[in-house]
Amino acid sequence: MKLVFLFGDAAAGKMTVGQELAKITDLRLFHNHMSIEPVIAVFGTYNRTAVNAFREAVFTEFAKSDRYGMIFTFLFSFDSPEDWAYIEHVKEIFAPYGTTFYYVELIAPQAVRLARNRSENRLAEKPSKRDLASSDELLLRTDEKYRCVSRPGEIPWPNYLRIENEHVSAEEAARRIKEEFGL
Repeated sequence: MKLVFLFGDAAAGKMTVGQELAKITDLRLFHNHMSIEPVIAVFGTYNRTAVNAFREAVFTEFAKSDRYGMIFTFLFSFDSPEDWAYIEHVKEIFAPYGTTFYYVELIAPQAVRLARNRSENRLAEKPSKRDLASSDELLLRTDEKYRCVSRPGEIPWPNYLRIENEHVSAEEAARRIKEEFGL
């Protein structure tokens, strides 16, 4: 099995690149809002415990399946020990099944991400982002509070690819990922 961790700042293009990568491989996409949106629909607000339990169930069952692999997208705060630990936890779920892990970081400037925050695809897939003023404010607050771009040499894992995708289409980024890792 293969697990592609696809991470980056808010609106860096993770879901869209993940969608394109899923189209050209046998990987299944599990973007972070596939767990966030149903929880918000039920609770009326974000509930971290419920989101994490939802993800845990999906990871556990998927790891045991005979599927080719998964793409998991998420916002990774590099200065958060909890985020580093979370990646290791997810890997522990998949490791007993002979999983190979891949890490892709997407990077785009804030102005580009603010524009992408309003894209038709994003708003269709992520109802919680439809209040544009709130969504923009959250993106800006997240940028102030967290460091979601790695420093040179900070990623310790093999199978790592960094794509600055300001001028790279989602299709091109997906093609690069597929070719780099032989997916």
